[in-house]
Amino acid sequence: MIRYDLRCSEGHAFNAWFRDAGSFEAQVKAGDVACPHCGSEEVAKALMAPAIGGRHDEATQARADVMRHVRALQEHVERTCEPVGERFAEEARRIHYGEAEQRGIYGQTSPDEARSLKDEGIAVARLPWLPKRQS
Repeated sequence: MIRYDLRCSEGHAFNAWFRDAGSFEAQVKAGDVACPHCGSEEVAKALMAPAIGGRHDEATQARADVMRHVRALQEHVERTCEPVGERFAEEARRIHYGEAEQRGIYGQTSPDEARSLKDEGIAVARLPWLPKRQS
């Protein structure tokens, strides 16, 4: 069995179950599918998202959990580290070579510069950065 989201020519949305895609096509062609709101037999499938074996809820929850953890990590970094912006690579080197006070920092750098820092033995990690929440 397959459930289709349908829409009539008047714009009413509804759904119906069919044995398979061929049954839907045959019933529509025969005029056996009508809008329950207005009776129109001009019915077409509406755009719909696939439901795959009940995993939609699990995937949605997993994404929400990941976002919650990323947000918590971001908030921890903002609370405990100094923002250095575009000067990240420069400041990371200064700290590593003892030219600046040892402390946690965060900022931006290019992927090539991050690789160079790692090649020099400087520990760096790239983190996803979420926009601030709107209050």
